[in-house]
Amino acid sequence: MKKRKVPHTFVIVFCCIVVAAMMTWFIKPGKYVQEQVDGESVMTFYYQDQLPEPYAQEFHAEPQTWQVFSALFKGFEKQSGIIVFILIVGGAFWILSKSRAIDTGIMAFLGFTKRLEHNKVIGKIGVNNIIITMIMILFSLFGSVFGMSEETIAFTLIIIPLAISMGYDSIVGVCMVYVAAHIGFSGAMLNPFTIGIAQGIADIPLFSGIGYRLVCWVILTIIGIIFVLLYANKVKKNPKISIVYEDDEYWRNNSSLRGAELSDATRQSTSSETSGLLRSSLPRNDGAWIVYGFIVAILVFCAIRYPMTAMKIGNSTSTLPLLPIGAGLFALVGFFALRKSVPYFILTLLFGTVYYLIVGVLGYGWYIMEIATLFLFMGVCSGFAIGKSASDIAKLFIEGMGDILSAAVVVGLAAGIVIVLQDGGVIDTILYGLSKSMSNLGVIASTEIMYGIQTLINIVIPSGSAKAAITMPIMAPFSDLIGISRQTTVMAFQFGDGFTNMITPTSGVLIATLGVARIPWEKWVRFIWKFILVLIVVGGLLLIPTVTMSLNGF
Repeated sequence: MKKRKVPHTFVIVFCCIVVAAMMTWFIKPGKYVQEQVDGESVMTFYYQDQLPEPYAQEFHAEPQTWQVFSALFKGFEKQSGIIVFILIVGGAFWILSKSRAIDTGIMAFLGFTKRLEHNKVIGKIGVNNIIITMIMILFSLFGSVFGMSEETIAFTLIIIPLAISMGYDSIVGVCMVYVAAHIGFSGAMLNPFTIGIAQGIADIPLFSGIGYRLVCWVILTIIGIIFVLLYANKVKKNPKISIVYEDDEYWRNNSSLRGAELSDATRQSTSSETSGLLRSSLPRNDGAWIVYGFIVAILVFCAIRYPMTAMKIGNSTSTLPLLPIGAGLFALVGFFALRKSVPYFILTLLFGTVYYLIVGVLGYGWYIMEIATLFLFMGVCSGFAIGKSASDIAKLFIEGMGDILSAAVVVGLAAGIVIVLQDGGVIDTILYGLSKSMSNLGVIASTEIMYGIQTLINIVIPSGSAKAAITMPIMAPFSDLIGISRQTTVMAFQFGDGFTNMITPTSGVLIATLGVARIPWEKWVRFIWKFILVLIVVGGLLLIPTVTMSLNGF
């Protein structure tokens, strides 16, 4: 019997667009409008044929037909920022990969972990288990505190080679970064893009209720770590059971650490191999010293111009001399690294890039444009440091963009789903219909239905800030009528916004991450759906104490 092939990711996403178009023929279009009632701003729903002026003239919804094909073009327009971000970061990392710095750095890291195994306590727990746990806690904290999301795309390219070299698969690499960050995003304590906006709209103190949110974050993060460790250890024992084993051939073939399943004998010789690789993989050249001097000059200039940085974490701000510290550290570490070898210097450049990324995001409000620019600078400097000419760097950059192009196309295609629903005018109608279902129910049932509504809406509107702007003006006053605190309503929004981001094809960040990881979306769904179901159930259980117990801030 011929084995049935799973359709290509492009085909699956296009089918979702067709289904969305069909919905516009059976659901009556409508729109929420903001009106002033008794001096207060409220959101009122109208069907298309009932809209008052001037909204009636501005709202032009119609059933979607041939638009399923134009949705790709509009999707590219809508997600142009993320698409360009993917292409630039992909090209930059392609240049950096030619230095073999990441490979040699991984070898050094594996050598270090091998030495740790001689410690009885650490050896019993498992060095790899500790590494996975620490990385996941770090990224979960990033997601919880400042809403890390798009930034995980770049980190995925760094962590996956590490996961492969430790004997795991690309799914473990994605879980260590993307899943961890979005677990933190779901159980956020200080995320300004979800909690900050939602609480502001709900007119409750900013970042109030943080005590119980901390408990939720800890519980969700522990569940996520246990899930990933169980899967990772299963793959470690038998790598071929991984559903992406064949897909990971790319990562195994594009690494000097071929054969991800390193034997004990191989790992015992890692330390000596590493030192040889780092000394001999690239010759010393004057270009690397010129790059070093150029970067130091730029960092010193920035440190003089911005001597103090106001780091915003949640509702608190700390002013620190982070740019001078960064310049000093890079100048010192980079000098000694370059005296050893070029790969050591490029690793220093990579870690410096990550440092300035964090400072830029938290201190200067950087987003994908600034982050892409930072990684492009890193890639170009890496190219010159390994002795490449400007033309060679340009060719490598184009090769890298071509290598990652399919991921960018999927992001544009997936955005077409939301485009079709928006142009068909049915998103607000779906929201209105779901909100009516909560009438005349108890507080627990109403809370869970509210949570379910937010979860369903997130499948078509994965943007947390956009969904907060649409749903909270409706849900917050409604919660007053049914006796639910507005803080509970915000938490229902928070959980509903986060979990399904890890599976819905309308999430540009998910599709982009899977694209750079080379994991087909359908295989990711097969892996993640049970975990998402567990998170949804746990989220529902964590909401119950907010209406049955006296919690601070609720």
